[in-house]
Amino acid sequence: MGRAPRKQGQQTEKGWNRRTLLVGGGAAAGLLLAWGVWPRVYRPNLNTAPNETAFNAFLKIDKAGQVIVIVPQTEMGQGITTLLPQILADELGADWRTVGVQSAPVSPLYANRLLAREWLANDWSRLAGAAGEWTIDQYATRRALMLTGAGTSLPMFHQAYREAGAAARVLLCKAAAARWDVAWESCDIQNGIISDGGQRKLKLGEVVEDAATYDLPDILPYRQAEVDRLAGQELPRLDTPSKIDGSHNFSADIRLPDMVFASIRQGPIGDAVLKSVDEGAARSVTGFLKLIRQERWVAAVASNWWAANKALDLADPVFALSGKAVDSAGIDAALEQAFSNSSGERLYAQGDPKPLEGTAIVASEYRVRPGLHLALEPMSATARITEDAAEVWMATQAPSLARAAIAKALGLSAGAVTLYPLHSGGGYGRRMDCEAGVQAALLSREMGRPVQLLWSRLEDVIQDRPSAPAHARMAGRIGRNGAIEGWSAKVAAPCAMTETWARIAHGKLPYEASAEAAGLSTRLAVAGMELPYAVPHWAVDHFPAAIGLPLGFARGNAHMHGAFFTESFMDELAHQAQMEAMSFRIQMLGGNPRLAHCLTTVGAMGGWQGGIAGSGQGLAAHMMDGACIAIMVEAGISEGKLQVGRIIAAVDGGEQINPDIARQQIEGGLIHGLAYAMGASVSYAKGMPTRAILGRMGLPRLGDVGEVTVELIRSTAPPAGLTDVAAPVMAPAVANALFTTVGRRFRTLPLTMEG
Repeated sequence: MGRAPRKQGQQTEKGWNRRTLLVGGGAAAGLLLAWGVWPRVYRPNLNTAPNETAFNAFLKIDKAGQVIVIVPQTEMGQGITTLLPQILADELGADWRTVGVQSAPVSPLYANRLLAREWLANDWSRLAGAAGEWTIDQYATRRALMLTGAGTSLPMFHQAYREAGAAARVLLCKAAAARWDVAWESCDIQNGIISDGGQRKLKLGEVVEDAATYDLPDILPYRQAEVDRLAGQELPRLDTPSKIDGSHNFSADIRLPDMVFASIRQGPIGDAVLKSVDEGAARSVTGFLKLIRQERWVAAVASNWWAANKALDLADPVFALSGKAVDSAGIDAALEQAFSNSSGERLYAQGDPKPLEGTAIVASEYRVRPGLHLALEPMSATARITEDAAEVWMATQAPSLARAAIAKALGLSAGAVTLYPLHSGGGYGRRMDCEAGVQAALLSREMGRPVQLLWSRLEDVIQDRPSAPAHARMAGRIGRNGAIEGWSAKVAAPCAMTETWARIAHGKLPYEASAEAAGLSTRLAVAGMELPYAVPHWAVDHFPAAIGLPLGFARGNAHMHGAFFTESFMDELAHQAQMEAMSFRIQMLGGNPRLAHCLTTVGAMGGWQGGIAGSGQGLAAHMMDGACIAIMVEAGISEGKLQVGRIIAAVDGGEQINPDIARQQIEGGLIHGLAYAMGASVSYAKGMPTRAILGRMGLPRLGDVGEVTVELIRSTAPPAGLTDVAAPVMAPAVANALFTTVGRRFRTLPLTMEG
């Protein structure tokens, strides 16, 4: 017999490491008490040049007046190295032309507590309420969990950067006021100039050293004037000039004296160990230096990367794989089998969800395949190792955890490892893992000289940690008034975020993390399926599945399949109720005016025709981490290929710091979601992907996408991160549009897998 349904809000996530964080009320109380009497004070650990003055963990100013903003979040193209400095510069009153950016060192002061709460929350922490959140915050801070992801950068650090800018403004005004013998409250800073409202003026650099000696008032004043504000302006991105002229350094651009290059092979997916390699064939390549073997990988080192990769091809490494090889048929069977197991848990529930009965029952099944990351920049890192220290250059979304992993692999203390966090050429979550940095460090130690490791595109696809596949059984009941009376979602899926945490925080090998997470029921696996609609009786049940394919953090995470299931099924219910899709959704929104506003806006802008047959129009709406979005697309099949003529999006993401970057984030998410709908997935056979060339992935090209329009709805809500919210709605909107042209439902992602 299956387990009894759990009460609303319960789940079986266990603990700090998903098992031992909070194991009961008494343990929680003891942990809180112990940490409460263990006070911690953290001070900035910034390096400053002789002409620089550090004001706090987020700001340095030099004598020339240059404002150097410290950013702890990884820039992956989302614009965070412009948004956070813009917040600080606005409160400071800086001249935007004098603002620069520097990556933050590893420090507890930069811990992303918001993402830690999302990632590590469990039954007991939720039961403890504010005390549970405090416990997670302390854990994240004391472990310096500097994490970038899930659109949390802006909401996490918005207030901290406002405070940092305001504090520096007060101190600078105090220093200037002392010179002029006036009250500091009469002074202000605009466009980088301090003035007392009269004729006296000073540049920031003239008083920067004196300013650092003053104390802050008990209550920190924020800027009140609405004129000459940087917040809300479409300021140019700070990283654009260097990316245009080619001077911007990514990890593969690093060059060090006496450096050599490496390529790597890691075998098929699963528990694979190196069995044999033909070193003699590798030696025939000009520039080849050495083959370096480890238990689970082999790397070739050469004077250039082409020679290293060619040597590996000729060496023809052979790996022995333990256990059953991953294949697509096995993944599908495991998801199907999950429904028949007794491990299902009710994670969300409202009202009294009973067996759906009535005269208008709709039941459908949906499937989503694993989604590859396919970042523009393959995994790479550069390392220089000495006997008692290490330097590593890499892009990472978890620098403190990456540094710890490198230190452990080398047998060094974390303090002996200097990590230079670089911007990433994409990533979408793949840079949460740090194996390339560990491998580069081991190679450098073996060679006794700097080594730059770059994975080939083939290796990047084989060793990718895709987003989770999922299988959903949806059922709904329509009442006599055309409204939804009952809703049931049963989802079979592994949890990619749980696997990722096991790898990056606890050092588990990918196949070990996959096996350990296989039986865990968690809200992280069904995120995005908590209904925004006012359905009186609904429930979401999760059935964990053991698929054997290691999974990873991804853009949108489980929202990618959760929104596809929910919004596709909403369209089916609207059709069953004989109502047009927009009116049906708005009718069901109840007290959700922000999402209703998005829907009506996108309908008016796009010329919504009611989803009539032949219109090629489809809708989808979603809420995610404080942001609301609705989109309308016009899509169809032309010469056997999916094409999208128009995309219109209306977004309420709260108060936006830089509207132009907000639109870029939404546009990027929409195209990412379209790639998820069209391709970005592969079949697996014998533990390997069946293809690895980008041109064969079915990804959208410029000719496949028409006009894209993004409307940012003015809002007084707190700023929300917009990097992820647009990606999940694209696939269901396209699927709903295709129904009006093809006349049948597309219930599998990628949509092209259904012909």
